[in-house]
Amino acid sequence: MKALLSAGSNAAVSVVSIALCTVSGTLYAQAWPMKPVRVIVPFAGGGPIDAVARPVMDKVAAGVGQPMVFDSRPGASGTIGSEIVARAPRDGYTLLFTTGSHTSNAVYLRKLPYDPIADFLPVSQVARAFGQVLVVHPALPVRSVKEFIAFAKARKGSLNYASAGIGNATHIAAELFKIGAGVDLVAITYKGGGPALTDVLGGHIEVMFPSVTQALPYIQSGKLRALAVSGARRSPVLPAVPTFQEVGLGPIDFTGWHATWLPAGTPIEIARRLQSEIAKAVVHPDVQAVFAQLGVEAVASTPEEFAEFVKRDLAQNIAIAKKAGLQPE
Repeated sequence: MKALLSAGSNAAVSVVSIALCTVSGTLYAQAWPMKPVRVIVPFAGGGPIDAVARPVMDKVAAGVGQPMVFDSRPGASGTIGSEIVARAPRDGYTLLFTTGSHTSNAVYLRKLPYDPIADFLPVSQVARAFGQVLVVHPALPVRSVKEFIAFAKARKGSLNYASAGIGNATHIAAELFKIGAGVDLVAITYKGGGPALTDVLGGHIEVMFPSVTQALPYIQSGKLRALAVSGARRSPVLPAVPTFQEVGLGPIDFTGWHATWLPAGTPIEIARRLQSEIAKAVVHPDVQAVFAQLGVEAVASTPEEFAEFVKRDLAQNIAIAKKAGLQPE
């Protein structure tokens, strides 16, 4: 009898403890934020992620009443900055704003210092790019994909392409292109899209497969020449540029995305509050105008929707790696 009473008492204590923790977490989330929030971007500043993240997080800051302080931590294909967030306190004051490389790194890097799924709480997918675009420096004597393939084959592996990181969309699109076109291009890996594109603009690297978002202003100004875009249809912001499928290479359908995460264990109420503010931010006319210039479209999925998307994206990356014969590095 005493044992039964003891077991019942312990169960009651457990239920009360869980209830108190739930109430405590809810109250904490309701009071959040009480100080500035640190936004870790795991790539070099001034790149396409910054361009998407800053206008969105400025609106989020206004909505929550506290500054969003950006902290660029580039290196190791985004894993340095991501690890900082994975190890951060679960209090809602450290946010990761990153790209699809967060999940693709699990496929293309041999060893990660964290689990990209278990160590993070999905907040929201923020934006989706209008695909990748094959660009060359204008000094290169090619004006079409056909001419570029012939040019590359004649150089027999001496052409370099700029990659923003292993497993990054710039890397994956290039490897898929190499398979489809039957050419050999050498990857030169940078700590982010900004430094990579700078060297292409300077003529130090001949080729890149950046997002339309990143390359658009330079294509429009004539500093880069666009030859083809990924995806099933032409980009609405580059209607004169054919898809890879149109030029006979089959579908190179890989689209970059931007999203936010918190450390796993952060109260879900904080994630929901952030997602709510992000959803309002991405439809604000100011942000929509920036997105139109960058060539991205708003998403603002819920934490649950984003978690399901991540599962599908991871499966897609596994399939792409198998198709391209890519091994973890």
